[in-house]
Amino acid sequence: MKNLLSTKEVAQLLDVNEKMVYGLVAEKGLPATKVTGKWLFPKHLVEQWIENSTQNFPAPASPLPPYHGLLIVAGSDDPLLERTLNLFNKTFPKHLAVYGNVGSFGGLKALRNNLCHMASSHLIQAEDGDFNFQFASEELATPPAVINFSYREQGLILAKGNPLNIQSVADLGRKEIRVVNRPLTTGTRLLFDQHLERANVAAETMVGYGAEVHRHLDVGLEVLAGRADVGPGIRAVAGILELDFLPLGRERFDLLISRERFFDKGIQQFLGLLHDPAFQRLAGELDGYDISQAGRTIFPQEQDDDAQ
Repeated sequence: MKNLLSTKEVAQLLDVNEKMVYGLVAEKGLPATKVTGKWLFPKHLVEQWIENSTQNFPAPASPLPPYHGLLIVAGSDDPLLERTLNLFNKTFPKHLAVYGNVGSFGGLKALRNNLCHMASSHLIQAEDGDFNFQFASEELATPPAVINFSYREQGLILAKGNPLNIQSVADLGRKEIRVVNRPLTTGTRLLFDQHLERANVAAETMVGYGAEVHRHLDVGLEVLAGRADVGPGIRAVAGILELDFLPLGRERFDLLISRERFFDKGIQQFLGLLHDPAFQRLAGELDGYDISQAGRTIFPQEQDDDAQ
């Protein structure tokens, strides 16, 4: 499968002339790279750009029914979030929290289509390094409430002892290194692709770049089993599996909630747990989490005072 498109191929895909393609690169952020003087376009990023640029979504056929004890969460997977959902179910036995692991982009789509009460997301904005707001504004008709769940460390999960001596993202361009990846719908993949681009590592030449698994834990298990040497993920998984970890940055992991459903009983009960000592103990059992802002309303509020 060809991973890079020419200007002509992108023009045919978008049904525009080639000059318009250059305008979209300059003015609309169409993903592109210049190799030997020619523009090339990573196919998966072009497809993602098209999807994120879509407007005037049709209204959902039926709204999410009134809350009757079933709390639906969809989006990015996270070990602490999974444990907190279990805590919710134990604490409130007359309620049930269920979770759909569909990635950060998938969570926003589920929220848009009224398929969930909360979306978990950690999508980094390339322009300013903030998280989630730009993507939510592109995906949702009205801004959601944004509540912080945690900050966490993102990076590369490595075999114990780092036998290949991987010291930076640039090392992933070495031919002997095998990678395991996350799907395009995930914030981890978005961050990983950004780091590869900055390091001038050609994704199409990497062994295993197209091998996608659906959970952070699955990345760790592939490395632990020796089927991959490295994969993008969070420090918590490296700690659980006793693997090495190369940090790439700290990210904000948020819960996005439609404002009309914000005061549903189950949502308020779940958010209340983020201030409970039991939640703090769960976070303390895992590596790489900062829950000092857990439960804080990021929006609607002044966004400028949010320390990254």
